[in-house]
Amino acid sequence: MRMPGSTIKSRQTQPVQTIAIAGGKGGVGKSVVAANLAATLGSDAHDVLLVDGDLEMGSIDQLLSLHPKHTLSDVMSGHSELSDIVLQGPKGVSVVPSGSGVYEMAQLSQVEHASLIGLFSDLCTEAEVMIIDVATGLSESMLSFCRAVREVIIVVVDEPTAVRDAYATIRVLHEKCRTRRFRVVSNKTQSSCHGLDIYSALVDKTDQTMDVLLDYCGSIPFDPQLKLAVCQQQSVIEAYPCSPSALAFRKLGARVSRWPQPQTPCGHIEFFVERLIQTAEGTR
Repeated sequence: MRMPGSTIKSRQTQPVQTIAIAGGKGGVGKSVVAANLAATLGSDAHDVLLVDGDLEMGSIDQLLSLHPKHTLSDVMSGHSELSDIVLQGPKGVSVVPSGSGVYEMAQLSQVEHASLIGLFSDLCTEAEVMIIDVATGLSESMLSFCRAVREVIIVVVDEPTAVRDAYATIRVLHEKCRTRRFRVVSNKTQSSCHGLDIYSALVDKTDQTMDVLLDYCGSIPFDPQLKLAVCQQQSVIEAYPCSPSALAFRKLGARVSRWPQPQTPCGHIEFFVERLIQTAEGTR
């Protein structure tokens, strides 16, 4: 693929909170959590950029009933600029769609992944928060996106394979990306206690082998209204604002809003690195 170029420079100087949503295996609801967290933050007066980081089988556009004419695959082929593919999603949310079933996107080199990530530093946007729905598994794109962000949320459900694969994801990110702090969200739970039990099972497994911090961020209940919202291609806070899952996403959004804002670059390839540097220099 031809290396993409970019001509748009950001004029913003405020720090940007960058969050990757990861899950060890398919079926844990990672993309649903990403889309609904973005919609929740957007509804609470935050400007959010939601990036579909599953470069091979993206689905964020379908979850939010969006119809992109161009995607990240067009950016990587040189046919589109990154700014040209940004779509308006729910209130307060802009969406960067990814292609689905584009073989070439599965073959990107580490340099091409770094080039793609670098384009976000030049994107002119008002976003305060960037949420990246990364691919399932341990692909190079998943590692590159998680290496680039400040916060990683691990979504886990009450299945032995899900806990095992969440543990494997944490281990690889710790070893390859030097990530030490992980935020954990229990999904499809029967109660708040059930969510804590899932989290405890993951903590027990990681404490035996790794020096990492797992921060519990709460649970999203199993909710038929959330499933209906997915079928209707809407966020649950739009479709069913009083549902149990909508209330849980509001709690999660409030928690994320309280996380410390970044002030300086963390040393890795990083989204909006120029903006972060300008912010740090401006506060000296």
